[in-house]
Amino acid sequence: MPVSKKPRKKAVAKSKQPENNNTLPPMPDRRGMEGFMTGLFGGQRGSDPTDAAQDVMYEAWEATSRSKRIALARKALKISPLCADAYVLLAEEEANSVEEMLDCYQKGVEAGEEALRPEGFEEYAGHFWGFLETRPYMRARAGLAAVLWRLGRHQEAIDHYHEMLELNPNDNQGIRYVLAGHLLARDDIKALRKLLKQYEDDCAAAWLYTRALLAFRENDPDAGKLAEEAWLANSHVPGVLSGKQPLVASTDGYITIGGEDEAADYVEENGKAWQATPGAIVWLAEVTRKLKPRRRRN
Repeated sequence: MPVSKKPRKKAVAKSKQPENNNTLPPMPDRRGMEGFMTGLFGGQRGSDPTDAAQDVMYEAWEATSRSKRIALARKALKISPLCADAYVLLAEEEANSVEEMLDCYQKGVEAGEEALRPEGFEEYAGHFWGFLETRPYMRARAGLAAVLWRLGRHQEAIDHYHEMLELNPNDNQGIRYVLAGHLLARDDIKALRKLLKQYEDDCAAAWLYTRALLAFRENDPDAGKLAEEAWLANSHVPGVLSGKQPLVASTDGYITIGGEDEAADYVEENGKAWQATPGAIVWLAEVTRKLKPRRRRN
């Protein structure tokens, strides 16, 4: 079954693991692959210090030990203090508190802004992430928003997510999934409805289940149809919501499309909203009880 990089993994959720240089990660860090893309599509890198620092970070993402990754991030910052990805790595792997993480991500955002400069924002607006030089900034800003939410600074986090979607409507990072969950948690239905409309063709399970919940709340006659579409995308969510299936978390930062770990991630993010809607979980279970999955084509 195909696997996909988890688009909405909380940037603050990484735990520090004991150093084990003999154990390789089960899947490569995709950030490291950007170095190969740079060489493939961008030709030779210039002598700019920020470019040189970013080359060090590509090496850091591929390093197999935490101490090596941290050392390389420190090296990158010595080459250029505008290396946003170095701050991202330090937030993920060296920070010992949420406050330290916040500081790292804030520094990363500031570094990214300075590296891109106003003309970069003007040139890339609407197409961020499509250009490799924008990605460190976008990673730092996503991490900053996640930490702000964790600290209870919810509106600040939501503002960051909205602005990131303006910079990159294609939303390669999956920011919309995080934002939808936050809007649902705050019961900001007007903003949620607008966001769902913006990405109305999204067929991801998380998107479809949230659309179904909103339709149920509003007594929309299409609610049942939406629930069926969501179930076909991931049949495990009703069972996890009702407690009949256990939460099966991803062990490597990747999730299986249609799998139990995808369902667990959705319920972890949005389960409280379903529980706070009287009758919603029972309704979902009843609507999907007799459904059968689509047959896969050979």
